[in-house]
Amino acid sequence: MSFAGAMVVAMAVDALLGWPDPLFARLGHPVTWLGRLINAIDTAWNRASDPPWLRRTAGIAGTLVVIALAVVLGWVLQSVLASGWIEIVLVGILAWPLVALRSLHDHVAAVAKPLSVGDMAGARAAVSRIVGRDPAALDEAGIARAAIESLAENASDGIVAPVFWGALFGLPGIFGYKAINTLDSMIGHRSERHEAFGWAAARIDDVVNFIPARLTGFLFVLLAPRRSEALSCMTRDARRHRSPNAGWPEAAMAGALRVRLSGPRIYHGSITNEPWLNEGARDPLAADIDEGLAVYRRAMLLLAGVLAILAFA
Repeated sequence: MSFAGAMVVAMAVDALLGWPDPLFARLGHPVTWLGRLINAIDTAWNRASDPPWLRRTAGIAGTLVVIALAVVLGWVLQSVLASGWIEIVLVGILAWPLVALRSLHDHVAAVAKPLSVGDMAGARAAVSRIVGRDPAALDEAGIARAAIESLAENASDGIVAPVFWGALFGLPGIFGYKAINTLDSMIGHRSERHEAFGWAAARIDDVVNFIPARLTGFLFVLLAPRRSEALSCMTRDARRHRSPNAGWPEAAMAGALRVRLSGPRIYHGSITNEPWLNEGARDPLAADIDEGLAVYRRAMLLLAGVLAILAFA
């Protein structure tokens, strides 16, 4: 079957419905289910009294267990579905919760709305839901920058990457990717507790996002109002980013909007001196969030169109 067609179904359903609040209240969400499993493994296997090598080994084992369970579940579900168009629709519906197309758009738009009318408290509250940096320390430019960076990075992690792996392997691909991405977000960061235990999760996440991150960057370039500037900034500055992958969509968006992104920011009271993307450009404003959302919408439509062509080819 064409898994590309199933991913078009998943994107279309999510664009129309998102993940409705009543459904979340009754069932939760697959990512929260994964989160409970990861948290249980982290609590049981990541012991502070163990030496680093043992914590890393336990982290590798825990990471592989979570990924394997997700892949096997996807394979089992896919294997019992009817074939043909029914399978395409059902795989798409089962993949729908793992494509954050509408959620990302709505969360970023929720930052732009209060910021555009000078409601700094509302804008800070909205941006705190999508980034980890200290919102109290953010001015208008900082809030806009955080929202645009989140839009660019999560377009890759939340839509392009799961759709990419889903198009290749169906439910095992998209389930496995989402397990990897959730593992990275929960235990893949460099903290005292997770430096060793989350090592495998972070490395695997870097690998599976390598192609999707660059694909997202090129989608932004193709649909940018300033294509040459977006391409120039991406190819010049993407590698300056602390992440081997996030710099590609973020740098492309920085060039597309003619703003500077990344740079120093405050996390939990500490300043991290990150390099600028598109250094020398102006700081972003609320209107730039709206323009970034327009680029995002066009890029996602193009992605869906390409998948539809592949499905019928």
